[in-house]
Amino acid sequence: MSDDLRTIENSRKTDLRLRTRSFALRIVRLYTSLPKAAEAQVLGKQLLRSGTSVGAHYHEATRAKSNAEFISKSQGGLQELEETIYWLNLFIDSGIVKKEQLSGLCQEADELAAILVASVKTVKRRT
Repeated sequence: MSDDLRTIENSRKTDLRLRTRSFALRIVRLYTSLPKAAEAQVLGKQLLRSGTSVGAHYHEATRAKSNAEFISKSQGGLQELEETIYWLNLFIDSGIVKKEQLSGLCQEADELAAILVASVKTVKRRT
């Protein structure tokens, strides 16, 4: 791999690290703004757990020692994203949070999921 390609790949990793961290922070802010009703707090804790672990999985993936480990960690992050999307939709469907308030988070979750899927597919093709 040329130095230019390494620089581009490292830049992408950094960007995705920042995006997943920003996503986690948005999830934290959402959780702290939720109503104090029991159902909102129970769902919120689920969302908080899954939404903040996406970045942790990706961070671990970037430190992977093998392609198999990268794939495993990335797929773990993808599973957490899918769970996060589920909880976000449940908040909307239950009327706890308005759809308009969550549209940006839902869109970012979908985009992050697409990026992780593409990354895993790329690594699988290489091996």
